[in-house]
Amino acid sequence: MKHPLLPLSETMHYILLALKEPLHGYAIMQTVEEMSEGTVILAAGTLYGAVENLSKHGWIAPVPGETGRRKVYRITQDGERILAIERRRVEHLLSLYETRD
Repeated sequence: MKHPLLPLSETMHYILLALKEPLHGYAIMQTVEEMSEGTVILAAGTLYGAVENLSKHGWIAPVPGETGRRKVYRITQDGERILAIERRRVEHLLSLYETRD
């Protein structure tokens, strides 16, 4: 059975890719903007809604032992698995462009 969050939205792709290193919310927003070359600018509500969704599905998790106001997140093994599935899907789509041009 296909997961209801697949295929991932562009926002979720960027967040999961950004969380290959542990980051707090504001740093996620900055990293996504940098990775997208300024084409994706996350509003706080969008980010935290996506973080909640990704956490609920076990694709990201808070870093244990972190203290302070800012919650730091990282991608989980399940999140890595989802990215691998999505990578294969996107690579297949790109291969269709190459064969159809």
